[in-house]
Amino acid sequence: MKTILSYLRPHAPRVAVGVTVKFTAAVLELLLPLLLAHIIDDCVPTRDLAAIRRAGGLMLLMAFGAALCNITANRMAAWVSMDMTRLLRRDLYQRTLLLSQAQLDRFSASSLVSRLTNDTYNVHQMFDKIQRGGIRAPMLVLGGLALTFLQAPPLALIQLAVSSATFLAIWLVTRKGIPRYTKAQEAVDTVVRIIRENAAGVRIVKALACQERERERFTAASRSARETEEDAGRIMAAANPLSNFLLNLGLVLVVLAGALLVDRGRMNSGQIVGFLSYFTLIQTATLGLAKLFVKFSKGVASARRIEEVLLAPEGQLVRLTEEAAPGPELGMENVSFSYLGVEKDLNGASFSLNKGETLGILGPTGSGKTTLVSLLLRLYDADEGIVWLGGQNVDTLSREALRGRFGVVFQNEALLNDSVYENISFLRELSREEVIAAAKTAQAWEFIQNLPRGLDARLDIRGANLSGGQRQRLLIARALAARPGILVLDSADSALDYRTAAALHAAIRRDCPGMTLVVISERVASLREADRILVLEDGVIDAQGTHAQLLKDCKRYRRMAELQMGGLE
Repeated sequence: MKTILSYLRPHAPRVAVGVTVKFTAAVLELLLPLLLAHIIDDCVPTRDLAAIRRAGGLMLLMAFGAALCNITANRMAAWVSMDMTRLLRRDLYQRTLLLSQAQLDRFSASSLVSRLTNDTYNVHQMFDKIQRGGIRAPMLVLGGLALTFLQAPPLALIQLAVSSATFLAIWLVTRKGIPRYTKAQEAVDTVVRIIRENAAGVRIVKALACQERERERFTAASRSARETEEDAGRIMAAANPLSNFLLNLGLVLVVLAGALLVDRGRMNSGQIVGFLSYFTLIQTATLGLAKLFVKFSKGVASARRIEEVLLAPEGQLVRLTEEAAPGPELGMENVSFSYLGVEKDLNGASFSLNKGETLGILGPTGSGKTTLVSLLLRLYDADEGIVWLGGQNVDTLSREALRGRFGVVFQNEALLNDSVYENISFLRELSREEVIAAAKTAQAWEFIQNLPRGLDARLDIRGANLSGGQRQRLLIARALAARPGILVLDSADSALDYRTAAALHAAIRRDCPGMTLVVISERVASLREADRILVLEDGVIDAQGTHAQLLKDCKRYRRMAELQMGGLE
């Protein structure tokens, strides 16, 4: 909670003012029963109407003053909690962007979405309610007990016993409730994940007629979330009934004891009325504390989940090394890597590539093609070996220096619900001339011109109003727009016909001289011009060389060429 509480420090002056105002309101409310007792015991018996009017008028002013103070303090509390949550959500989002890919895998995207939405809302509610009731309620309870001890110690002892029992019950309930709310939030993560998966794959779900299965999957996850929430709510729901029972029991005991004291002449009727007013104040404040503890339970559970992300260690440190002999422009040296730490997904990979050359990566699904590229981009750190980039170990390069050199097109990239220009520029404020040049190289300019508003045409979410080939060409244009030193195409031509794919590769070589190219493809035709081709099988580089060398020396490559191209040439 220390990290979360630090977001309140900039608002300390406003919080202090709010606390003072709340304190003033509580004092005014505590004085009202004293004035009421004074009217009943001193003014009514003497029929002093002027004194009654003065005391009544003063009570009215104090009631209005308490209400005004409470309204002002509540507005200040709302502003502080909203601004604090805004800053917390901003920092949580920025920290999420800086997480390594391994950390993102560990947290999961659905959990991060839930932490950015549900958890920050729960923290907001916790701080808002604490500022509103965290001062007033204890003040009314403690102040009311103090004043009742001054008026009638025997009755105050009853009140103290009831209040102590109530607080103990609330504490026990809260202690059991917080872990259950943590489980409830984890169940919500699963619901969010299923919603994201269905939103992203709605076409596949419909095409394969899986709506019923997905409904059942969502229903099961939703039911699990409901059950965990009910389990937490069942525990926390005991707080209010227990508080009501104890307080009503105390009220009965106070009335009986008070009646005996009045009957014996040891207490005035005005005092018993004032005491009952205090009892009502204390009862209301205690019930408010019970509700506050429910918000506190949810808020603490959510705060812990948020702190897990905010305090996550730096995933990929930049390693400072002594001056060493430079390595290749792009390459690997005995690199091994495993996602789960059990079976190696890439084993003993070694190759080198000079600047301006083209690297082709070929292999069946699951052979380690994307894993190899992910290590080149340092999305993950290799378990063994060295990954070279620009003659340096990637471990020694900063995130900015590393990522700024790459333009990347992955298999499942998303398009923004924005204009074609914004999708290619992608928040980099590129000129329209740069965007047009990239679109021409990517073979996308022709179809862009035919759109209703050209570059200003608006795309649907994930580019749903474009064909698969058009989406891929836009993504390639996005990667080319900033003229990166290294361009990575991960199956980026899978939706293109052979003629368009050939024109694309020719245009890249023509318009981007000196650019190092990394191409992952299932097509031998897309790789035949590469300076070095890697043939992967089960995470191992089975063979490497040029197209001609592999046709001669690699049976697997020659077989793929024969199947795809109808012959060796």
